[in-house]
Formats: sequence, C-alpha cells, structure tokens
Amino acid sequence: MPPPPRGLRSRSPPSSSCSTSPRPGSGSPAVASPAPGLCCSEDAASDSGSDFEEALRGQGGKRPVWGARQRSQVAKRPRRRDAAPKEPPARKRPREPSDLFEVVKLGRSATESVVDDWLESYKKDRESGFLELFNFLVRSCGCRGEVTLGMLKGLQNSEIIQQLTESFDEDSAEYPLSLNTPAWRRFRVGFCELVAVLVHRTQHAVVYDEYLVDSLVALLTGMSDSQVRAFRHTSTLAAMKLMTGLVRVALSVSLQKDNSQRQYEAEQAKGPSRRALEKLEGLLEQRKEFQEKQEELENLMNAIFKGVFVHRYRDLVPEIRAICVEEMGQWMQHYSTSFLTDGYLKYVGWTLHDKQGEVRLKCLLALQGLYRSQEMAARMELFTSRFKERMVSMVLDKEPQVAVEAVRLLNLILQNMDDVLTDSDCEKVFPIVYASSRPLAAAAGEFLYNKLLAPTVCATGKAEEHHEGTRAFFQLLLVFFIESEYHEHAAYLVDSLWDCAAALLKDWQGLIGLLLEDPPAEGLGDRQEIGLIMILVASMRQATEGQPPVGRFSGKKVFSAWERKTQAEDRLRLTQHLIPLLPQLLAKFSADAEKVVCLLEAPRYFDLTLYSTGRLEKYLELLLVQLREVVEKHTSREVLESASSILHVLCHPEFAFHSRADFARSRLVDHLADKFQHEAAELFQSSCCLEKEEVYRAAATLKRIAIFHSAHDLTPWSFFDPCIRLLHHTVDTGEIPKQVVISAMACSHFSLLWELAHLSDAATTASKEQLPSLKEKVTSFCSLCQNCLVDVDPDVQEQAFVLLTDLLLIFGPQLVQGGGRHVLQELVYRAEPSLQSELSGFLVDRVFSHSHAQDNEDEECQIEQLHQRRNLLAGFCKLVVCGVLELTAASDIFKHYSKFYNDYGDIIKETLNRVRQIDRTEWARTLLLSLQQLLTQLLLELGPAGVASAAFLEIRDLARRFSLLFGLHQLQNRPALVALHKDGIKFAFQEPASPGSKLGLVNLSFLELLSEFSPRLLRPDKALLLSYLKKTYQAHLSSRHREEPRWASLLVYQRSLSPPEDALPQLGSSAKRRPGSAAKRRRHLDESSEQGGDVSLTPGSRLQTPLLTSTTLRGKHHLTALLDSGSESEEFMESQPRLAAQQPREALHSHQEQRQEKDRGGLSRRLDRLRLMKAGEVVMEEPETEEEEEIIFGRGQGNGEGFLK
Repeated sequence: MPPPPRGLRSRSPPSSSCSTSPRPGSGSPAVASPAPGLCCSEDAASDSGSDFEEALRGQGGKRPVWGARQRSQVAKRPRRRDAAPKEPPARKRPREPSDLFEVVKLGRSATESVVDDWLESYKKDRESGFLELFNFLVRSCGCRGEVTLGMLKGLQNSEIIQQLTESFDEDSAEYPLSLNTPAWRRFRVGFCELVAVLVHRTQHAVVYDEYLVDSLVALLTGMSDSQVRAFRHTSTLAAMKLMTGLVRVALSVSLQKDNSQRQYEAEQAKGPSRRALEKLEGLLEQRKEFQEKQEELENLMNAIFKGVFVHRYRDLVPEIRAICVEEMGQWMQHYSTSFLTDGYLKYVGWTLHDKQGEVRLKCLLALQGLYRSQEMAARMELFTSRFKERMVSMVLDKEPQVAVEAVRLLNLILQNMDDVLTDSDCEKVFPIVYASSRPLAAAAGEFLYNKLLAPTVCATGKAEEHHEGTRAFFQLLLVFFIESEYHEHAAYLVDSLWDCAAALLKDWQGLIGLLLEDPPAEGLGDRQEIGLIMILVASMRQATEGQPPVGRFSGKKVFSAWERKTQAEDRLRLTQHLIPLLPQLLAKFSADAEKVVCLLEAPRYFDLTLYSTGRLEKYLELLLVQLREVVEKHTSREVLESASSILHVLCHPEFAFHSRADFARSRLVDHLADKFQHEAAELFQSSCCLEKEEVYRAAATLKRIAIFHSAHDLTPWSFFDPCIRLLHHTVDTGEIPKQVVISAMACSHFSLLWELAHLSDAATTASKEQLPSLKEKVTSFCSLCQNCLVDVDPDVQEQAFVLLTDLLLIFGPQLVQGGGRHVLQELVYRAEPSLQSELSGFLVDRVFSHSHAQDNEDEECQIEQLHQRRNLLAGFCKLVVCGVLELTAASDIFKHYSKFYNDYGDIIKETLNRVRQIDRTEWARTLLLSLQQLLTQLLLELGPAGVASAAFLEIRDLARRFSLLFGLHQLQNRPALVALHKDGIKFAFQEPASPGSKLGLVNLSFLELLSEFSPRLLRPDKALLLSYLKKTYQAHLSSRHREEPRWASLLVYQRSLSPPEDALPQLGSSAKRRPGSAAKRRRHLDESSEQGGDVSLTPGSRLQTPLLTSTTLRGKHHLTALLDSGSESEEFMESQPRLAAQQPREALHSHQEQRQEKDRGGLSRRLDRLRLMKAGEVVMEEPETEEEEEIIFGRGQGNGEGFLK
C-alpha cells in the first residue's frame, strides 16, 4: 500500500478509495481495477478542509501563466548564441502538455476538432496522449507542477498527487473554477464540453480499451480525495461530467442491446425453413458484445459513483455538492431505468436539507426534470411521500430563488400526480400570491390557477361556453379573494395571476357584465361586488401600465416595443368598452363610497382623447353629471379627493374637450359657493343655537370646497375672506364647531398658496399692491393659527400646527432663492419668539408625551397614531433645518433623543446631522442647552437629591450619545467643542438667582455631564480648559462650599481633563483594591498592545491616544492636593462602574509617556503638541460615531432623511 501524501490529513488512506496497482507486464500508469477495486466505502466521512486551504484563504491576486511562456523563454536562449546547442534534442511529443489547456482557455477552436486532434495523438502514443490529458487536468486546477512521463510510469497516483500538492502555488487561494470573470466562465464551459465530447468521440472503441477511461477514473478518484480544494473541485466536476457522458453511452448501448434482442427473437420466431442461422449467430454475437460493453460501462459508472459521488455530495464546499446533485439529476433523466430508484433518489432527498441555498436550488431543479414527466413521476411515489413535507415547507425558504423553484416543483407535482398534494399542503402555497417577490408570487399564482381556476375554463371556442367559463373563473377568484382573507389589495393578486391568466383577467366585457346584471347574479353580494370592482381596476392598471404593485419591484421596468404596442392596444380596447359603461356603473354604485373610489380610478387608464376623436362627448357629459352627483352625495375625504383628481385630469388644456369639463367644474363650484355663503350667514347669526343638521351641512360644504381648492385654482371665488371671518369669530367667541374650523383653516391655507403661485409665475410683473396684500393675509392667518394652538380641541390644534409648519416653510427665507425671485423678498415671513415657543410646546405635549401606547388600543390604531406623531415631528424639524426657526428651538427635540429613540430616533438623528452642517458652534450650544434644560428640570422636581437618581443617569447617557457626534472631523469640531465646555463650566458655577440662597452651586453636577465630552478634546484644548476650570472654581470657592458632597462632580470633570500620567498612581491603587481582576487586566493590556501597534509613532514622537469612553466610568481620581473630597465623594466615585479594557490601555500609554518625558525636552513636547494639532484625526483613535452609536443604543425606525426632504 503506498504511503499517503505528505502534508495532508486524511481520514482514510488513498488506497481505500482507489486501487493504484499497475497491470503486470505493462508500462501503463496506475489504473483502476474493476469496480470492486474502485469502490469507496459509503461510510467514509467527507473531507473537511486542511491547513493548506486555510493558508490560502484571504490571499488575492491572479497567478501568472506558467508552462508555455516559461518554456518558450528557455527555448530562445540557444538562438541567441552563435554555437549550436550541444544537448541532444528532446523526444518529440504529439503536443505540449500545456497546449490543450491553452486551447480550451482561449476558446477559439471547436471542441470537436480539439478532441479529434488529441485522439489522433493518443492513438499514436497512448501514454503521451494520456499524459497530455493528465497535465490538462493539473493546469485546470491552477497547479504549477507538471507531470512527466517518468513520473507517470514510475509513481503511483497518490505519490504524483502528493508531489503536485507540494508544488501548488500557496500565494493565492484562487484557481480557474473559482474565478468568476468572463474568460474563466468560458473556460469552465469549455472544460465541461471537452469532457462530454471526449466521451462521445470515444464511445465506440477507445472507451473500452481498458486504459484511457480506467486510468482517468483512477486519477480523478485520487484527486477528489485530496484536501486541496482546487484538486477536489476540478476533479469532481470532471468526474461528474465523465459520469454523465458514460450514462449517455450506456443508454445508447442499452437501446442497441434491446434492439438486437428484439431482432434475435423475431428471427427465432420464424419457421425452421425461414430461419437464417448465420444471422442468428451474428445477432447472438452482437447481443453478447453489447452485454459486455454494458457491464464494463456499469463497472466504470459504479466506480465513479462510489469513489467520487458518495464522498463529494457531502463535501465541505457547497459548489462541489451542487455539482454532484445537478449531475445526478441528469443521470436520472437520461437513464431512468438504472438510476431512477430509491437507492439514488435518497441522496437528492437528503440534500434538500442542505444549509446552502445553492445546493437546495440544484436539488429542486433536478427534481423538476423528473416530475415533468408523468411516467417518471409515477415511479417516485415512495420518494414523494417521504419528502413531500420538506418540499412543501421550502416554499418559505429564506432564499427567494429556492422558494420560487419549490413552488414550481409543487406545480409540476400537482399536474402530473393526482391526489398527492392535500388541501392543507395547498393552503401553505396560496398566501404566497401576496409575497413581495414578484417571481415567487407569479409562481404561486400559477399554482393557484392550476389548482382552483384552470379546470373551470372551457377549451371549446363557442362564445356561450367561453362566457360561462369566464363567469365561473371570476366567481371562484372572488371566493378565494374574499373568503380566504389573506389580503385586501387586489392589485397583488392580479399581478400574481397575470402571467398565466392575463386573457381571462382582460375579459372586461364579462367582468362588467357581472356587475351590471339586474338582478345581481347568485352569490354576488356587496362584498363580492367590491372585490370584483377592485379586480377590474387592478386588471386595467396592469394591462395599461405593466408595472408591478408597490413593493414588488425596485426601479422602473423597461418595456420592449412589442410590450408597448400591446399596452396601447389594451388601453384602446378597454377605453372603447368602458367609456359608455362607466356612467352606468357610477349611477348604480354611487351610494357606496368604497365602490365609487375604485370606479373613479378607472379614467386614469383611459385613452381620454377618444372622447373627442371617437365622438363620444355625450358619455363625457354623463360622466360629469355623475361626478357632480357623487360630490353632492358624499362627504368622505377619499371620495372627494378621487372626484377632484379626475376632474382635474379632464380639465387639462391638452384635451379638446377641456372647456366642457371646465364649465362643469365652474357650475359645481358656483353651487358650493352659494351654499357656503348661505350657511356661513346662518353660522354668524345663530351660532349659539345651531342644530346638528345645520352644522353638518356647513361643515360638509366647506370640506368639499377645501378639498377641491387643493387641486383646483378657486381664487376667483374669493373663499379666503369668509373663511378668515369664521376663524376670527372662532377665536373671539369659540362658538364655531371644530369641523367647520378645520375646513375653514384648510381652505384659507390653499387660497394663500394659489395666490403665491400666481405671484411666483409673474414675479417680475407683480404689482406693489399685491405683495403687501398677500403679506398681510399671511400674517393674519398665522396669527389666527397661533391662537388655535391653545384651543381646547386637539384636532384643531393639530390642524393649526400642520398648516403653520407648511406656511412658515413656504414663506421662509428660501422663498427668494432662485433666479428672478428677489422681488418676493417682501413676502418672507419670520416666526416671532412667541410663535416658536408655542410650536415647541405643542410638539412636547403631542409628540413626546406618548412614551407608551395605551393597552386598550389595537395595534393598527397605535401604528397610525405613531405615524401622525412622526409627521408632526418631521414638520417641525424641517423648520429648524431650513433656518425658519432658531437652532436653539431644536433643544426641545434633542433632549428627547435617548428616551424616544425607538420611535423618532431616525428623524432626530438626521436633524442633528443637518444642523451640524449649518453652524457647528451653535449646534454644540444647542446640545448643551438640551442638557441644561433636563438638569434644571430634574433639580426643580427632586432637588439636590436628584443627582443620585436614575433620571440623572439617563441624562448622562444622553450626554454620552451626544459626544459620539463629535468623533469624526475633530479639527472642524474643535472650536465648537471648546465653546461647549466653556459654556458648560459657566453654567455649572452659576450662582443661584436669590442672593441669600443656601443651596450653593446647584448646577455643579452638570460637570459630570460635561465630562462625557472630554475624550473628544485634543490635548492642548484639555490643558487650556483645565486651566480655565481652575480659575473658575477658585473664583467661586468659599468656606460654605468646601464641604458640599457635590464637589465629586468637579473631581470627575477635572479627572477627565487631566493628563494620563496624573492617573497612574490611582491605577496602581485600584489594582491593589481589586486583585481578583489582575489577570483580566493583564489580558486586556496584551490585547491593547497588539491591537494598538499600528497607531504608535516613532520613538521620538509618540503621543498619547485619548480614551474613547466616558471618563466618569474610570474610577476615583487623586486630587487631594487640590481639594478634600470627603468620604461621600469617595463613595460616589467607588460606585461608578469601570470598563475592564479601559484601565490597562490607560496604564500602557501612561508608562510610555513617562519613559518619553525622561528623554525629551520642552522643545520635543511642543513639537508633539504641534503634530497633534495638525493631525488630530490621524492620531486620535476615535470610533465611527454612527456605527458605534447604533451598536450601543440600537437603531431607530429607519432613515429619517426621507422625512426632512
């Protein structure tokens, strides 16, 4: 038995996989014995990688081309010399070993011609020919080595593979089959094609010569046992392709054998006088020859299967496992007699549970090829019953493509196997028609169509039978859509069924016929009618636009010319059919708001020019009449907005009939204006004793006007003045109902916007009277809305807030931005401080007062309320970002950043980033103001004892979160950060307002919050701030303050500004106090020294790396030389948590700094400070602020950028 390859770890020796003993009396290489010698134990475990593979991981780069290029350079050397070469010429070979690889790699020659040329050389010298094929496989693995004829004759396969392994390139983990560039993808295709063509060309003679295929099988079996991934991957692919080729040859031989057997039996059945004995003997000899070939092929296939497949189908590399399963599917399809058995199917079933989606996908594709034939499917009943549950569960696979193929597989089972899938199995597939992935939903739609809908469609061409089939189709579809209660949006269901049932869904004539039947069809109730109308509109949208519903496709689909032509034809056909019937549908269902909303969406998909070109104006008049009736009947916002939108489309000047639509709109608005004037007069006269019906009519009329005013220019009707009078009356008396007030505010708001639009279009010609008039209206309206912010009714307050934020944004400083808009400078409206204060107060009361949802509210209601609050917050943040409000107004938002991070974290974070870009200094002061407000509120509520409460820890947590925002761009943030510290120090030592107060410095605990920002400071700034702090507290130091326990905050802050060498004795004493953690600190010290090596400077210029975390977590600082902190201060400092990795790192840099200070003079220290000031970002070891922040605090609801655009 040959020894195993050196340097490889294998669970079983190579001799257990293949026999490598050469045939006696031949110079052939190690060839496989018959099947038993080539068989591998099925119990042998698969390879699990090697140290060699681990050494290759992570190394990139492409390997240079070896072989021909290097040998060509060697061959040119004798040509440069004058004397002829003395060495004897090498023995000529039919082809260089690298030529076959280069030809396949270039892909310029036909594979058939390449194989034919190689066969010619093989027939002349089979050892040299096999050697060329051997080296082709070696080079295909990306190996540098080359096999010589001597190695082939004198060494076993395992010894050859061992030498090749030792010569393998260890500089890169890449090899040809692992590369995904176009050239190497073509090489892979050529490699597979070469193996297939080789078997096909040799199927008649060479394949049975007991040398080529036997030697190749032995070689591939040995290489597939290697722990080098390149050898294993390449040899497995070659072996599986070789097996596929042999399966095709075996199938051909089996057919020839059966044909010969039939001929023999036919000849044998003849009478004795008619028999041809010579023919019988020939047929018998021929059948015997085919039998021998078949046995030899089966031995070869058995050797490949047991020697390669059984081990590699569970290989560590998923690509290898996928190759095995894919090729096994081919064997079963082509030679089902031998391979479509439970003994082989079990491998596919087991691999359905593979962890890699690529392997599971290949399994499903292989099974689809089997279940596509009813004959094959009938032979897989046992397999289906065993693995059906797994196949059904794969429709919910985490890989979308795997789930798609799983649904398609179940569809094939449904079509070709009766009563295999139960109702419970199908019910697991039906809901997927509403999936967000369109391929998956389309596959589920086809399954639904085949299971429930397809049997009802008549295949005959008679119109009546087709009509009945269509009716049955829609009735069954309605049953599924309504009674299943999976989803309420028909657009997703229609999109899922479009690929398989588009012709039925575009049968608008039959669909509308069902809706207009009188009396209604049996089983067509109110819910069925709504569902049918939704399906009708969804099919119209799908036919004319072709875009999937929202959420199913990212981006815009590009249509071909044929698709655009089909859409135009469908649009014309549905327009011709629905234009006469749409007024009838609106007349029949005008009382139902939900049905009307769906029907009013239909004209969007019409070819509206057909009204004029097709002389269908009478139907336009009927449509306009129905629109007016709908507006007069309904007060629902959805119905009114739909009617307003359709009327706006019909009034577009591009249509020849727009004058008729405009006339109808004028009549409608005249009617609404007359009613409003009459009802407004009644409101002013008898506002104290209004009846509910009168209030309802007035509110409904004003609501219709406001909604139409949002899409139509109703300025000629002058709705602004009466609405303003209503609002004045409301502010003065409070007698106007809230429904009327809300609509009056909206109507006034849109009137101002339309007037501004007119002035903006004619900005250069705007008169001097128009601008002051509009400015006066804006001022008056904003004043009224400001008064409404304190209204008792929350709906009125919310409406006033929304309209104020919109108007302040529109009439803000950006109004004059752009060319030719400087004349509108007079219209710029700036919010007064009182208005800013009331807006902030409303925001705090309505947005930041719902920390927890009410238990009695359902989830949908909670989500809706959260969405409304997020919109209110986003509107206020826009005002801050756009400069309408002062930056200090944002302090009311920033102080809730930590507490409401889950609800509004994305919006507040985006606001913080936008404000920082405007003015970094003011931004820093706004953050400081937020902390000051929170601390002041805490002291007012709890007094000095509040510093020891959990609320103070929350404020400190917010300060730490704010400090993360200063991590990047330190040089840009430097002035702002220094200003923040100075203002914070002033606030901390601020005396109480009352001169005789005995509370002392109540704000001194603010220094603990300020210490959170100290790690972001540069060292020179720390020294300056430390000096400033000493001057400040010495100025305020007195005997009555000396014994106060709140001086601990000063110690914490001073400790955060002190250089690290001052903290070294404390670190030693801390180590003595905590001996149990010495090993842990020593471990962290080693890790810090290893990880921080890349940031250390040269020996003469090493600088201290500032710590990254809060200094309040570092323990007690020795400042007894300055102040006596007292026992309470020590207890406070001891109670603070510390970070294990922080102290060793600080100690390390402290020791380094002490050693450097001994060798450096004052000049060196000044140079170090100068380097730090110039390269702060390079020397400072700061975290990535946003990533670190989200790791510590979690994520908000999403990206708040969309709310602020």
